[in-house]
Amino acid sequence: MKPLLLLIFGLAISQFAVAQPNTEVYLFDLDRADGKINLSNPKNISNNEGYDNQPSFLDDNTVLFSAIRADQTDIIKFDITKGSVKTWITDTPTGSEYSPLKIPNKPAFSAIRLDLDGLQRLYAYDLETGDSKVLLKDLKVGYHVWFAPNILVCTVLRENRMDLVVTDLQNGEIRTVDKNVGRSLHKIPNTDRIGYIGKEGNWTIKSLNPLTDETVQLIATY
Repeated sequence: MKPLLLLIFGLAISQFAVAQPNTEVYLFDLDRADGKINLSNPKNISNNEGYDNQPSFLDDNTVLFSAIRADQTDIIKFDITKGSVKTWITDTPTGSEYSPLKIPNKPAFSAIRLDLDGLQRLYAYDLETGDSKVLLKDLKVGYHVWFAPNILVCTVLRENRMDLVVTDLQNGEIRTVDKNVGRSLHKIPNTDRIGYIGKEGNWTIKSLNPLTDETVQLIATY
């Protein structure tokens, strides 16, 4: 059995400041048998009034997600083995954090911070000290996924759209590889590719190799 997270609701970060719905984060057991996937034992692991969303696994026993408290959104760490133990791991009076993700091979996670003055940037947070530093100071990141410890694939807000951008944090290289893309970014298991949605013309599910910038159209979304 392996835990699986189910998102009940999601909104683009640009909408967070306008309205935050009452959403919850659920944890399920996932069982694969005879070619079928079964979900069981649903558990509300946020159980918090207001906006709770954007979960990810820090490791096999720990979940990170965004949750609202005192009119701001911070990051919670949930211990699966202890059942109901939740720990707030950010507390930023000047802004709110969203979309936490484990940074590969480092005791740290990344999250998007929306400051009270409207500045939206991607930060790295040390899991032990809580110290943070901006990762991409000149990009308004909407969503992101780690391809490697120093390679990020992210959507960047530009005008009235989001563009797909690959960044190499080691050498500072930033490359726009596609324009007008969706919010969903995921590593495709057992491949060297990232899946995303292209929205130019008919919407399609596409894949990207972040090392070569090659994109491939997989299938239409309807």
